[in-house]
Amino acid sequence: MQATNGSIIYFARANLKTYIVIVLMKNMWLSIRNFFLQPRVMFGVYVLIALVASLQAILLPPHIFSGRAYTEYNNYVIFKNSFFHLISGKNLYILYPDEQWDLYKYSPAFALLMGLLAYMPDFSGVTIWMLCNAMVLFFAIRMLPFRERTQSLLLWLVLLELLTSLQNSQSNGIMAGLFIAAYACLQRGKIHWATLWLVIATFIKVYGAIGFCLFLFYPDKIKFIGYSILWTILLAIMPLIVTPYNMLVWQYHNWATMMTEDQSASYGLSVMGWLHSWFGITTGKTMVSLIGILLFFIPFIRLKLYRNEVYKLMMLASMLIWVIIFNHKAESPTFIIALAGVGIWYFSRPRQLWRNVLLAVIFIFTCMSPTDLFPPFIRQDFFQPYVIKAIPCILLWCVIFMELMIMKREEQLPQNNFSA
Repeated sequence: MQATNGSIIYFARANLKTYIVIVLMKNMWLSIRNFFLQPRVMFGVYVLIALVASLQAILLPPHIFSGRAYTEYNNYVIFKNSFFHLISGKNLYILYPDEQWDLYKYSPAFALLMGLLAYMPDFSGVTIWMLCNAMVLFFAIRMLPFRERTQSLLLWLVLLELLTSLQNSQSNGIMAGLFIAAYACLQRGKIHWATLWLVIATFIKVYGAIGFCLFLFYPDKIKFIGYSILWTILLAIMPLIVTPYNMLVWQYHNWATMMTEDQSASYGLSVMGWLHSWFGITTGKTMVSLIGILLFFIPFIRLKLYRNEVYKLMMLASMLIWVIIFNHKAESPTFIIALAGVGIWYFSRPRQLWRNVLLAVIFIFTCMSPTDLFPPFIRQDFFQPYVIKAIPCILLWCVIFMELMIMKREEQLPQNNFSA
């Protein structure tokens, strides 16, 4: 009897210890999670990522391409040199292989704005450029109508793709942030700011113009059009500060010519890239683009949903993914824009198992596919030639399209995601 009692006491004590350990571990995990979801911590993480990417870009040795040495921050060099080409009257839109690899593809206004960094030492200029990309996206996501915790989760979700973009010194963090900030400003009735962000996005990359369709959801459409025209004129003529009128007209002509010729240059990590690599389709790029445009605008027929915030967030998510998967020049660093759309979709919808699985698939095959998680032979012989990075986003965009078409007027944001 005493032995039995002793066994019971020992078993109870062991279970109590196990319970205590589990509770302590759970509390520790909750404390760690809550710490890393704090806005100040997230801000620090984004600053740190930008600084680390800057340091890496500066310290890495040049790489050789076509017999010439180019820096790891070649895209920043292209942006910086565009200012000097602008003020010296050179064609912005031709190759300068002795200075940089690849073409400059943005507007003359963007070249002028790069003058703010052009005279700085590269270390300072690259660092500020990286910080701008990270901070624009950070503060834009903080403007979304989610709880702070949900905003932080979204910031963590896109962080790896942001790092990929930063390591290539591209402008995609800024582009994603401008789209999101424009939506958030429209929600707040700040039309002048919303239109400015959209015009700037368009003068960086022309597909930013798709963001102007957001004005359909809001009142004061005349005001929206007026501010859009005003900002467009101001940014278009702003380079007159440093270049004559006839030279500026020439630069815009060169820009249009380069963009026309660039249209047939590649397939990218896009729908067309998928059709080409999987099915051998090499023609019909224009038709694919037209079908994509048609499909994008079909959900706009849901006029009765224009005041529904879930619908508008879903349209924003659709837009962010659409500009990448139907972009014939889409490459790995551009997917920070698409992944921002993925996150907005996920946190705008109720938690369901299939959505969790789809998000996991996107994270593994879109975010992680270029990393060392997969052996080089898988990345080089399978992921890259078969545009695997794009396929989960293409699938999700189709899901979003279907959800938009069957969405009910009374749908609301999940209660645990809505801002307090």
